[in-house]
Amino acid sequence: MTTEHPWPGESEPRESRGNADDDWRRGRPVTTPPPTEPPSYVLPPKKRVRTWTTEDAIDGGFFLFAGLLVVWLGWEAVSGRPRLSVLEIVSMIVFWLLLAYVALPRLQQLLTRIYVPDYFIGRVVTDVGLLGDVVNLAADGPAEDVHAAMTRAGWTRADEVTLRSSWDIIVSAVLRRSYPSAPVSPLFLFGRQQAFAYEQEVDGNASQRHHVRFWPVPEGWVLPGGFRADWLAAATYDRAVGLSAFTLQVTHKVDEDVDIERDYVVDTVRYAEPAIRLRVVEDFSTAFTSRNGGGDIVRTDGTLAILDVRGSGGGKQADPSPGRRRAAWERRLPPPSLLLSGGLGVGKALVTLFAATSLALQGDGAASATDVIGMAAGSLAVLTLWMLTLGRRRWARTLLMAVCTIEAVSQLVSLSAEQSSSPLVKVTTSLSVLVIVTVSSISARRWVEARG
Repeated sequence: MTTEHPWPGESEPRESRGNADDDWRRGRPVTTPPPTEPPSYVLPPKKRVRTWTTEDAIDGGFFLFAGLLVVWLGWEAVSGRPRLSVLEIVSMIVFWLLLAYVALPRLQQLLTRIYVPDYFIGRVVTDVGLLGDVVNLAADGPAEDVHAAMTRAGWTRADEVTLRSSWDIIVSAVLRRSYPSAPVSPLFLFGRQQAFAYEQEVDGNASQRHHVRFWPVPEGWVLPGGFRADWLAAATYDRAVGLSAFTLQVTHKVDEDVDIERDYVVDTVRYAEPAIRLRVVEDFSTAFTSRNGGGDIVRTDGTLAILDVRGSGGGKQADPSPGRRRAAWERRLPPPSLLLSGGLGVGKALVTLFAATSLALQGDGAASATDVIGMAAGSLAVLTLWMLTLGRRRWARTLLMAVCTIEAVSQLVSLSAEQSSSPLVKVTTSLSVLVIVTVSSISARRWVEARG
């Protein structure tokens, strides 16, 4: 259990504060007189049911079926091998990649839509909808004052996730290099990704760091209890790198006592600028011990610390902290899943062309010619539909998912029926499955629906 931080006004134990003036803590008195007639139960209105359009049903079906195809493909990759070999090791790695980065996240997306509430509960969520970090910090003041206060306190603004920063964090992890402004994973509050994040690397080790994410509070929104703040934040300490218990992805492991990290952030800011005022909201949330999106245990006493950083920026409008930001051309790019589906489609076309050429050289007559024409036509159709999808044609994306699904199912059925099959068949099957997975992703759907 954590001990209460000795902030000003917090030195007196809570038990000794009970008096007549604190009766409001027991709830608001109800002065409505008791009923004078026997109560009757009034039937509530009918349950509000979400209406599903035909497009929603079709898209959701492809989304679910694509996840099942990945599990099927993964099973085909690791089954039926009696001895350990290089090919089997590669197959197991492929199976883990498919399971951890496609199948399990997709399953979590489906489940969290059912059981994770979409209203504020003092927790943020991951990109697949799992409950993430605890909201344990807040700030008052404009963005430039938050930046100034954090920078003055020795914090480094985290880079945004870009092509360059993604490559840099891979290099820093492999070569064990320092990366003080390494990007942090996206977490969501109020339906939006964090506006920015700050971090402090520990001992030049990218696997250990203090970090805190910030989200702007929507206009007119008040905290539970009627309190107000301009920013909400979640502070945690990354202690190591490991595997997520829910998705098996490589991720940072968080220290369980998030209150210590909250107190550390507050103390660094107030030490650098003693004039900054501090408020606390006791029992902002129920004290609890739970798990975050990576499966790590987290515990909190439920106290929210609010830093008043107004005036820290000295009236400057510019962001005083450095950090790599996405370029304008990167912001206009389609989502990575849609770009990846195009690359997979091109790869599938090349593999199919190789297979067709082999058939033409080995076969005899009309059968080989028919196979070659069929393969070429299928690849051309996939690439044409992908380009139309890139142009935000909804019907093209739906048709592309249908074509890829038919191909993937027929190829997986063929693989399951055969005792052994050529690596070429397995490659084309894998590419077919991965195309439908990437095209059916939520980010690809949002890109197509954003047609203006």
